[in-house]
Amino acid sequence: MSVLSEEHQRQLEQILVDTKLIDGNKLQALKKEASSAKVPFLSFLVQHGHVTSEQLTKATAQVTGLPYVNLVASKVNPSVLNLLPQDVAERFMAVPLGEMENRLAVAMLDPNNVQAVDFLSNKIGRPLKVYMASEEGIRHILDQYNADLQKGMSEAMTSVDSELASDDNIQELLGGGKKQQSEKDEIKTIVQDSPISRALSTILEYAVRSRSSDIHIEPLEETLRIRCRIDGVLREIMSLPKSIEPALISRVKILSNLKIDEHRIPQDGTFTVRIGQRDADLRIAISPVVWGEQVIIRILDKTNTSFKLEDLGYAGRSLRTVRKGMKKPNGMIITSGPTGSGKSTSLYALIQEIKNDTINIVTLEDPVEYKMEGVNQIQVNADVGLTFATGLRSILRQDPDVVLVGEIRDSETANLAVQAALTGHLVFTTLHTNSAAGVLPRLLDMGIEPFLIASTVNTIIGQRLVRRLADNKVSYQADDVETAAIKETLQALLPSDKSAVPEFIKDLGYETLPLIGENAYTLYRGKDTSQTPGGYKGRLGLYEVIDVDDEIENMILSRSTSGEIHDKAVEKGMISMREDGYLKALQGMTTLEEVNRVTAADNA
Repeated sequence: MSVLSEEHQRQLEQILVDTKLIDGNKLQALKKEASSAKVPFLSFLVQHGHVTSEQLTKATAQVTGLPYVNLVASKVNPSVLNLLPQDVAERFMAVPLGEMENRLAVAMLDPNNVQAVDFLSNKIGRPLKVYMASEEGIRHILDQYNADLQKGMSEAMTSVDSELASDDNIQELLGGGKKQQSEKDEIKTIVQDSPISRALSTILEYAVRSRSSDIHIEPLEETLRIRCRIDGVLREIMSLPKSIEPALISRVKILSNLKIDEHRIPQDGTFTVRIGQRDADLRIAISPVVWGEQVIIRILDKTNTSFKLEDLGYAGRSLRTVRKGMKKPNGMIITSGPTGSGKSTSLYALIQEIKNDTINIVTLEDPVEYKMEGVNQIQVNADVGLTFATGLRSILRQDPDVVLVGEIRDSETANLAVQAALTGHLVFTTLHTNSAAGVLPRLLDMGIEPFLIASTVNTIIGQRLVRRLADNKVSYQADDVETAAIKETLQALLPSDKSAVPEFIKDLGYETLPLIGENAYTLYRGKDTSQTPGGYKGRLGLYEVIDVDDEIENMILSRSTSGEIHDKAVEKGMISMREDGYLKALQGMTTLEEVNRVTAADNA
């Protein structure tokens, strides 16, 4: 949105007051708050929910005399979208809407940018009719470019199939046959110019734009299956001819600087692609399987990740317990859960919260997924002897205040992490376990003495990820089965009447809670659209957080089971992951089906 003059801003504030979007008596107080927070006043209003982005855009258009259009629920014809290339649309935050009187209607975030308007007019080759729209509305239209990717994929694959019809063409693309192995530069040129390059680019573009976290290229007996993991769930996006497999996998290997003639052992690599205006780092894992070589591509797109604890799903007592652990000058904070449960993201959020110029933060990661300014990050490299254990020994000679160990995989690393926590360092790390309480027997299994665990571990976080409901959700009344499940799961948490709310319930972090005795509860479901498959968009965490106090320490010293420690933590007020999920479902953040999907094993 363009910067407003002082006169225009005064007019805008008056409009917000006149339309009763802002209380006139509170206007000056809000401006003072925004000034204290060093945030522009209009941005402050949106961030704190005083007005919506759409309301502010409409008022701004009124003040500046520009026509306004609400695009949040609009659908633009693909033929119209083709009039403006997607990369240009993203660069200028401008989208085409339709044609009128030989002019193209275009919605822009900043219609007052004369240079941008002139550029777009010359790019399209006709005059423009410019409208003002909110960032949310423009991004809604930008997402619609994705629908054409499937068509692009089909066209690319048709081209690949026809050009790879013979074995000679396949050998040429791979650098075999008449090509000598030493001619690596020529091989790379051939592959870059091939239809395989266009096909792979289209797959990567589709995956990044659909917010996929992983791409699976899986050889079957007669076909090559391509699947993407979107919001934690794998979906098959296409099936390719088997003849494409060697060239496609070789293309990935070349981009990742891997050996294209090695098919017997697993290989790992990385490369970066640029999609639109953002870069995405790709982590490649290739392994031999029965029908060929499987490729797993992990997409690390920092632009779609928030590192604020509240945005990740931490709330109430869990959030306070985590922050309590971070305030201690030494000890360990451990996140636990299976692969892909968001453990590393939680660690980054913790680091982001405590990061400042007065402390030295050193991390040891495999791989370094997100680069953080002001943090000294070390990449594990086993090929040259830089393992978690050797790296941790080196870190402790670098005068750190906070140490992040990406994962404790063995006894040696566990012992070094414990020693670091004992010698005055705050240590963040992860373990693969099924629950928060499962961390303790896992450390015992690694040979750590109970008295060392009790002395060093401050906080343990167990977590899972569920799909988050999109904004287009609708409410409904729970059926008998859902109502019974809610009562069974939340019987210790939901109040029996409004005057009998247990003290710790006030710490759950939610404004309202239904009563346990209700006959039906209000739940939510999303609308299945191309932009929100299954009604979901994005993910959030379910958490259980154990504060290792004196009682828990005594239980560790007496080698209590994980079940006994879990029960004691619940007795002391811990909210389990399943309970956290059901509370979030009642708040409209996710669905009971999602919570049951990721926590059922813990409650079987």
